[in-house]
Amino acid sequence: MPREKGRKLIAQNKKATHDYHIGQKFEAGMVLTGTEVKSLRNGRASLVDAFATIDDGEVWLRNAHIPEYAFGTWKNHATRRNRKLLLNRREIDKLEREIGNSGRTIVPLSIYFSDGYAKVEIAVGTGKKDWDKRQTIAERDMRRDMERDLAERNRKQRR
Repeated sequence: MPREKGRKLIAQNKKATHDYHIGQKFEAGMVLTGTEVKSLRNGRASLVDAFATIDDGEVWLRNAHIPEYAFGTWKNHATRRNRKLLLNRREIDKLEREIGNSGRTIVPLSIYFSDGYAKVEIAVGTGKKDWDKRQTIAERDMRRDMERDLAERNRKQRR
């Protein structure tokens, strides 16, 4: 069976950038069962309410939803089970130091296939206050308006 090349996005946590200031990002492998991989290949997963923790020097993805495989048998997986993430020791130590500061957590940003292997992108996030969220929305709207005005000016110059 030929191996896939490139990156295929499965699920993305869009609320993460809205609710958290995103810090350093890490790419981690996932320990999965066969039916979980098949369900992911069908493009089915959700990172809503998912988070990661470090327990006894191991990183665990918690509360991520990978639905049961439709054609699975009685050996199908539990949908919200804890899944171990594969990182090297230096990365785990760096994560532990980062989340040692109060108010920080490990947030999963996306699940994807990279060269045929299931990966999850995690980041250290600091929670935003309500005024931070409003400020982020205002900046995004202002940036969008500036780009729209610039595109319109460029269009007029070409005529």
